Amino acid sequence: MNISGNTIFIPGSTSGIGLALALALQARGNTVIVGGRRAELLEQIAARHPGIGTVQIDTTDAASIASAAKQVLAGYPDLNVLVTMAGVMHIEDWRRPASFLTTAESTITTNVLGPIRLIAAFVEHLQAQSDATIMTVSSGLAFTPLKVTPSYNASKAAIHLLSESVRLQFAGTSVKILELEPPSVRTALLPGQEDNEHAMPLDEFIAEVVSLIETQPDAREIQVERVKYLRYGEARGDYEQVVETLNHSDPHGE
Repeated sequence: MNISGNTIFIPGSTSGIGLALALALQARGNTVIVGGRRAELLEQIAARHPGIGTVQIDTTDAASIASAAKQVLAGYPDLNVLVTMAGVMHIEDWRRPASFLTTAESTITTNVLGPIRLIAAFVEHLQAQSDATIMTVSSGLAFTPLKVTPSYNASKAAIHLLSESVRLQFAGTSVKILELEPPSVRTALLPGQEDNEHAMPLDEFIAEVVSLIETQPDAREIQVERVKYLRYGEARGDYEQVVETLNHSDPHGE
């Protein structure tokens, strides 16, 4: 993916990593459209950040995705990058079915079905572009589990293997599949995470991501240094130690 000259749609980007990445990419010379459910947040973003496009979308709703895709493509026919950013994370106790089933279903709908539906809505258009990118968003937890978020871990592992598989199908075409693999970042994804000293500061994360995109335009995975501890535990042979360390040091790991 080139760092500039793109037209980029990032659904799920009214806050956190999504919004920060949208602003950073706009600053590097891209046309950026952010998507989200809440109209008031979209209005605030448009007012505070001139030039940012906004589209209302609920990535848990197939009809909303289809409608938003039509709106985006009508307004931005040069769209060549889709970032499937939207995601949720919930703490679950799988020893008590009544406490986890609803959140598990919500997590899979948002984190797995959402990206699948988004890709389906835009893939024909992207294939018609001379240079296009689908950026998926997995997590370091796709490779090392945090015990209190089973459905989130599973959803991100699914996104990783989905990215690997779809990349094989698009080999030799104009469409690149780029997987962003964040570590824990100081956002509001979980209660208290914004102040978690073990999480990476958001501005540092975004700066490193943008640098990696710029210096590695042909990369398949965007991995900041901090995520590699989780990403490569099994390959290094210290997976069990990584699992133990993660779940001992992270406050959500109890």
